[in-house]
Amino acid sequence: MALKVRRVITGHDANGKAIAKIDEVVSNIREGRPGALAHAIWTTEGFPANNDAQEDAGARPVQTTLPGGTIFRVIEFKPGVQARNHRTDSIDYIVCMAGEIDMDLDGTVVHLKAGDVMVQRGTIHNWINNGKESCILAVILIDAKPVTAENGKVLNAVG
Repeated sequence: MALKVRRVITGHDANGKAIAKIDEVVSNIREGRPGALAHAIWTTEGFPANNDAQEDAGARPVQTTLPGGTIFRVIEFKPGVQARNHRTDSIDYIVCMAGEIDMDLDGTVVHLKAGDVMVQRGTIHNWINNGKESCILAVILIDAKPVTAENGKVLNAVG
């Protein structure tokens, strides 16, 4: 059964009354690699974020990060998801909503299960689902400067 993510986006009517402007099952789904389905929820550009815009910011085409902005997506990692070792120029807030998954960090494995949270700070990593069920992660990516190691080496986005 395909994952169905409902998103509710609030806003205001012409008189300033708070309303639900969007209430739907996400249809903007991108398969970044076989077995990883990203459901686009919302994006922002600039800080502070602008809450006045009327367009659907979840429909904006984005890649892994958005310069000067944020990306909110829900990702389903199916069992046996294809490997993709990568690093992003972002700080990522991650909530494991269902299932279990391993994150390989340069050969060290961190196991996450439903209810666990992670703050990922520009580390190179790979998500591995060796289980029998999909793992569902809520991920908020916030633009960040590239990481600089203690020896001064800049660790740019890769993969």
